[in-house]
Amino acid sequence: MRRRSATSTDLFEAPARAAHRVCGADEAGRGPLAGPVVAAAVILDANATIDGLRDSKKLSVAQREALAPRIRARAIACAIGLANVEEIDALNILQASLLAMRRAIEALDPPASYALVDGNQLPRLAIPARAIVGGDSTEAAISAASILAKVHRDALMRSLDALHPGYGFAEHFGYPTPEHLRRLRELGPSSVHRRSFAPVRALLGADA
Repeated sequence: MRRRSATSTDLFEAPARAAHRVCGADEAGRGPLAGPVVAAAVILDANATIDGLRDSKKLSVAQREALAPRIRARAIACAIGLANVEEIDALNILQASLLAMRRAIEALDPPASYALVDGNQLPRLAIPARAIVGGDSTEAAISAASILAKVHRDALMRSLDALHPGYGFAEHFGYPTPEHLRRLRELGPSSVHRRSFAPVRALLGADA
């Protein structure tokens, strides 16, 4: 995994990071038409190396599923936060994603004293934080969070597939694939579809 140099861009050297309980935070599920957006926060243990951490999008399903329990077992703390479909529609997907990340960070036990957040915007937090574009590829704690968020959200979408059969949530996880769009047109939106997203809104007649 590519690492930034240890010059001025790094706030802490490894021992100081451990002392300050620096967490990484990332989300999964901004693009889908259905289901919640899920965030994870992770404080890694500097003495418990986890090989293979990288951006969850660059890992196979099997790799993510193998890494997730290792992260949970070896991390100092990890937590999940969600924003549901109603919150996504009320706030917009960006603000809902930030809300989910805030909930994940605030749920850490022991708590973090500093947060590294993937992206270019920060949630409102009671602790200092830094946004890092591409952080899921450069910061191990953010990589770990991206994996936990993706694995957790995929599991949720498989559960929603059983509750809302016919849409194929267990196959596309809510993303706007051609098959999902076809089924959405045939069945109409379910209660877990995001009504503020254009393909769903159009079917509800809001664009008329």
